[in-house]
Amino acid sequence: MIFGDKDQMNETDMILHLMEACRLCPRECDVNRLKGKKGFCGVDAKVMVARAALHMWEEPCISGKEGSGAVFFSGCSLGCGFCQNRRISRGQSGKQITIEHLVDIFLNLQEQKANNINLVTAGQFLPQVAEALKRAKARGLHIPVVYNSSGYEKTEMLNMLDGLVDIYLPQETFESLLTGQGEALPQTVYDLQYTSAAKAAKALPQLQQQYGEDAVHENLNVMGSAGQSNST
Repeated sequence: MIFGDKDQMNETDMILHLMEACRLCPRECDVNRLKGKKGFCGVDAKVMVARAALHMWEEPCISGKEGSGAVFFSGCSLGCGFCQNRRISRGQSGKQITIEHLVDIFLNLQEQKANNINLVTAGQFLPQVAEALKRAKARGLHIPVVYNSSGYEKTEMLNMLDGLVDIYLPQETFESLLTGQGEALPQTVYDLQYTSAAKAAKALPQLQQQYGEDAVHENLNVMGSAGQSNST
């Protein structure tokens, strides 16, 4: 089962139809991942994690002194030609786990004094990750959650993370570097609302609704302070 114990199923299960003909990301592959089919991301509907550990090599304000609780999810919908984690991003490395196991991973990283839970390229498992965060928070997860993304996602799908994520960390990718072979970047990447500084402004109303008018400024102040304390 994708979500484990039937007694724990909730409204997130209503989103599973998105994976029957998967349209989670802008590629809209329409494959039935629930039946084990794989789209461009290279993974089916079972959550696959390649690594979960304290990670010291993020931005200083994310890693801090104790390390970021990084969870590297297998697969990726973008497919950069220069990817440093190619085996992971192509779905060739990792272990399939249940939602409840993912909850345990989050809580274990918190027990290890992680500064945050760092979801690295989790978009291909967005419904399952949202469910895991809800369960983890119900069991005492209280450290910040970072959504560390390629940015190649649908803004409307990010609504699943409303109230669950504290910091969005999308990466801006230049077309010339993305494919590494001079291939055209899918037009949908230009339609995203938070992959570049200019388009990021379109996502601000959503973030302000979640966190308030001063959310961006407050987060920048906190991150700046963290970076200063980490360097001393």
